[in-house]
Order: sequence, then C-alpha cells, then structure tokens
Amino acid sequence: RGCYQQEAAEGTAVTSWNVLALDGSNWQRIDLFDFQRDIEGRVVENISKRCGGFLRKLSLRGCLGVGDSALRTFAQNCRNIELLSLNGCTKITDSTCNSLSKFCPKLKHLDLASCTSITNLSLKALSEGCPLLEQLNISWCDQVTKDGIQALVRCCPGLKGLFLKGCTQLEDEALQHIGAHCPELVALNLQTCSQITDDGLITICRGCHRLQSLCVSGCANITDAILNALGQNCPRLRILEMARCSQLTDVGFTSLARNCHELEKMDLEECVQITDGTLIQLSIHCPRLQVLSLSHCELITDDGIRQLGSGPCAHDRLEVIELDNCPLITDASLEHLKTCHSLDRIELYDCQQITRAGIKRLRTHLPNIKVHAYFAPVTPPPSVGGSRQRFCRCCILL
Repeated sequence: RGCYQQEAAEGTAVTSWNVLALDGSNWQRIDLFDFQRDIEGRVVENISKRCGGFLRKLSLRGCLGVGDSALRTFAQNCRNIELLSLNGCTKITDSTCNSLSKFCPKLKHLDLASCTSITNLSLKALSEGCPLLEQLNISWCDQVTKDGIQALVRCCPGLKGLFLKGCTQLEDEALQHIGAHCPELVALNLQTCSQITDDGLITICRGCHRLQSLCVSGCANITDAILNALGQNCPRLRILEMARCSQLTDVGFTSLARNCHELEKMDLEECVQITDGTLIQLSIHCPRLQVLSLSHCELITDDGIRQLGSGPCAHDRLEVIELDNCPLITDASLEHLKTCHSLDRIELYDCQQITRAGIKRLRTHLPNIKVHAYFAPVTPPPSVGGSRQRFCRCCILL
C-alpha cells in the first residue's frame, strides 16, 4: 500500500509538471541558441501555438533551419512579442519582416544581424507596423541603403540602438536621416561603413545628444572634426571605438577628453598618429576609464603609460590595457602600472622590449593579472665556422 501511495504521489507530481510545462503562460522568455542545430521551422511553429500571446522574448540566434514560413506562423500567434533575435538565421527574407509588421506591433528589439537577404523593403515594412521599435541590429545586411534607413527612422522616433556594422552601402545621407529623426539614440555601430565621412557623423553628433556608445572602427575617412563634434555635443559618451582611423591625432583626442568625462572604454588600435599627448589628456580628464586599446600605436612610450598610471582612473578603474605592437614600450611601463589594483589584463604581443623579468615583477604586485605576451623561441647559435647571423631581430632584442 505504501508503494502504491508513493507511485500515486509521483504520478500526480509528473502530471502537475506536465500541466505547468504545457501552460503557455509559463513560457514568456525562450532562448534556443544551445539547440540551434536541431531547431527547424516546425519547432518554432509549435512553440508559437503553445505560448501564443504570453511570449515576450524569443531568441533563435543561429537557428539556420528556420525560414519565412515558420516565422509567419510565429508572428500570427505571438502578437505580444517584444524582443526577437534572428541573428544568423540566413534563410529569412523580407517576407519575415512583412509578417512582423503585420502582426507584431509591440516589437521593441529586433536582431537581424547576418540575415543577408534583408533589403530596404524590410525596413520600410518595420517602419509601418512596428512604431515602438527601440533597438535594431542589421549588421552585415549589406543590401540596405539610405532609402531603407530613411523610411525606418521617420516612423520609429524612439530608436535607441542602431547596429549597422558592415552595411557598406551606407553613405553620409543615411547618417543625416538618423541625426534628424533619432533624438533618443544611445548606441550606434557603423564599423566598416567605409563610405561615411565627417559630414554625416557631425550630423549624428548634433542631433543625438544622448549618445553613449559609438563605433566607427574601419571608417578611414574621418578626421579630428568628429572628435571635436563629439566633445561639443555628446557629453554622456561612455564607449568609443575608432580602430584603424588613421587620420585622428592628439589634437582631436584632447578636445574629446576635455569634454567627455564619462568615457569608460576606448579602442584606438591603429590610430597611428597619436602620441603620449593623448594619454596625458585621458589621464587628467577621464577618471572612469576602464578599458583602453592602444595596439599598433607605435608612437606611445613609457612616459605616456606613466601619465596614465598616475591618473585618477588608474588605481580603482583601469581593468584592461592593450599595447600589442607598441615598439617603444619597455619594462618601465609595467612598473608604472603596478599600482593599478583593478588591472585584470594586459596585452603585450610583439612589444619587443618587454622581458619575462619585467612581467614577473608586475605579477608580484598584481598576482591575478592576465598577461598576454609572446617571446620568440631561442634560435640555435650558428654552427662552428659559420659566418651567417642566425638570430632574428626579436631574439636579439629579447
């Protein structure tokens, strides 16, 4: 009898769990990324039928088997969806955005990164049916042009995040539309949008005073005029990524640092004209700086690192500094950084004047720091009687 009661109790528990599992109201957020290889359209259709109007957030990131048909069924059933990630769902086309426009008016966050069949038609559809849109990622959707951007921003005034990385057809006119219609914009990513220039970005700065994060890495046409415009118009800026913008100089970064005191992360990799002068200004005016990349900034010296290490950000804020391929950096820089108690990682690849001994001394002060460096293997000495030098430059320096 006792066994029968136990089995009955277990059966009741299983039944209760099944009831809960099948109750759509318990499934408001679903992330299927870990099962991306197994997810096919019918799975999404079944989920949408089960969850219906209860589902608020769904991530199908990387689910290559999901296409337009399944997402149409999804849109029809899940009309209260607010966040949808279709990142990497390469089968979808403009048809999916038409479905979302028609059935999902509450959509706020949409990720279409790497959905390369998406065109301006998708942006026009979203502008007509999803006026509450706050964040849109269409990175690597390289068919999108200024016409699509214009349609989108005119009807979605609440946009706070636009991620346009790799949208290589975009020109200054697209940025002018954004600057004119997106006063709430907080984050903008334009990485490798190589056609944009100062003119377009200055419009962004003047129209988007709440901007906190800007990525223009790989936009080689921009100059110090952008840094001046950011300093004058965007005092809340926290993240600035300008890797490979080789025309930028100390003059521009001086203007920026003196006006943007909330900067936390800066990627200045391959800003080859900057010198210690930029580091001096950052050390004085940017006390919140946490992450700084100076890789391939070959004019940076130990003196610049000394200034940074003695600045207000150094003791409690600075967490990451990247100095790969900075040939003038020596062990003296490591000495200047030993009081940076929050420093978690330092990159030193191809800093040929850094030694193992210098790194060891740094670790006596910061035992948990991650140091990424490369030391060339010792080259065997030349054979007896050989006249040819067999040491490479790296080995001689190290």
